[in-house]
Amino acid sequence: MITYPLDETDHALLAAARETLLRAYHEERHTVGAAIRAASGRIYTGVNIEACAAGPCAEPIALGAAITAGERAFETIVAVGGRDEPGYVLNPCGNCRQMMIDYAPEMMVIVEYEGQVCKVRARDLLPGAYHHFDGQPY
Repeated sequence: MITYPLDETDHALLAAARETLLRAYHEERHTVGAAIRAASGRIYTGVNIEACAAGPCAEPIALGAAITAGERAFETIVAVGGRDEPGYVLNPCGNCRQMMIDYAPEMMVIVEYEGQVCKVRARDLLPGAYHHFDGQPY
């Protein structure tokens, strides 16, 4: 897998995800924070939602906030966990990987890979992914 180093804008995105998680943290309901940077440069955040032992991850909540605000193009996304600073980077689950491919296959995703925090393309996180019948991302 091709990886890319983090830059200053990625560190700002990590900080936004961590701040969001620390602000909303609840050990039974909100344990993951996410941040997504749109092509406009604006950052949108979200936390996971737990209800009846299931609920959406933080990444689709952040993506939904961005889409609700009118964004349609996305550069980078990250999810973090842990109550204490600085938290830790969480790799996206399979459902979130598919969502990222559906909405922004070229978007960068900050992950932990081989002991390093780096970026990878969303499309590279799920080889052989399902594609919508028209083959077009959102």
